[in-house]
Amino acid sequence: MVEEDKFRNKNKIVIAIDGFSSTGKSTIAKQLAKRLNYIYVDTGAMYRAVTYFALDNNLIGEDFFHSEALIENLDAINITFKFNEDLGFAEVYLNEQNIEKAIRTLKVSRYVSLVSTISEVRQKLVEQQQIMGKDKGIVMDGRDIGTVVFPEAELKVFMTATAETRAQRRYKELLERGHNLSYDEVLENVTTRDRIDSTREDSPLIKAKDAIEIDNSDLTIEEQLKTLLKLARDLA
Repeated sequence: MVEEDKFRNKNKIVIAIDGFSSTGKSTIAKQLAKRLNYIYVDTGAMYRAVTYFALDNNLIGEDFFHSEALIENLDAINITFKFNEDLGFAEVYLNEQNIEKAIRTLKVSRYVSLVSTISEVRQKLVEQQQIMGKDKGIVMDGRDIGTVVFPEAELKVFMTATAETRAQRRYKELLERGHNLSYDEVLENVTTRDRIDSTREDSPLIKAKDAIEIDNSDLTIEEQLKTLLKLARDLA
C-alpha cells in the first residue's frame, strides 16, 4: 500500500490498452485504474451506446443499416459515465438513461463493429475521449487508443488471446447474465468482429509500433495486473 501511495504522487501518465474483443481489456483496465487512483474510460461502451441508440431507433438490423440517418442523429446522442459506489465502477448513460446492462448483450455485440466503421461516429467519440484524457492520469481501453486517440501515450498495451479462449470467456459471461445462446454463436461473433475491426478503413485495429503485446490466453487477472502495474511504475 505504501508503494502504491508513492506511485500516486508521481507524474500522471496516459495508459492506452488496445486489443481484440473479449480479451478482458475492460476488466484489467478497471482494476489497474483503481490501483493507481486513475480515471478509467471504457471506450468500447461508448461505441456500444451508439449501437444501442441505432437499434432502439430502428436504424440498424439484420438486413439493413441506415448509416446516414445515424450520422444525422449524432447530435442527439449524449454519452456520460456515472460512478456507482455499490459496484465500484462507472456505468454508462445514454441521454441520462442507465444502459450499462442493455449494451452488454450479444445483440449489441453483433452490430457494434459495423457501427464503429462509420467515420463520423469515430470522430465524435474520439474527440470526447481526447478531452477526457487531457489532464492525464487515465486508463483507457478500446481498439485505437494507442494509435489514434492517444498516439503519444506513455504506456501502450495490446491485449490478445486465441479466438476460442475469448469466445469461451464471453460465452460464460453471457450465460451468467441469463442469456440463452450457444458457444458457436459467440465464437462466430468474436471472429466476425475481429475481421471487421481489423479491416475497416477508418482506424483499423492494429498494434501500435511501440505497444507492449500481452497474450493473456493462459494468464490470470492477478498476473496481468502485476505486469501492468510494474510497467506503469517504471514509466511514471
